[in-house]
Amino acid sequence: MDPKEIGGWVILGLAAGLIARRVMPGEEKGGCLMTIILGILGALVGGWIGRHVGFLPVAHPGAGLPSLESLFTATVGALVVLGFWKWIRA
Repeated sequence: MDPKEIGGWVILGLAAGLIARRVMPGEEKGGCLMTIILGILGALVGGWIGRHVGFLPVAHPGAGLPSLESLFTATVGALVVLGFWKWIRA
């Protein structure tokens, strides 16, 4: 991933973290800042995995990031990271 693409995933991670927090049941122990951080981390991990398994095509230079596939991948990645965080904190 190049720096512009990482920046796009970070911005997408903000939305993905909020979506994942609403979808995942349970008490919110980490607060808003932790949700954002875990969402960004989940989006980066989900985007990286999505590219390497072939779910997301390789971005062309200048191509816009937010697509339905990238939002789905970022949200799933955020759900996985939030679930792991809850498991560790339990």
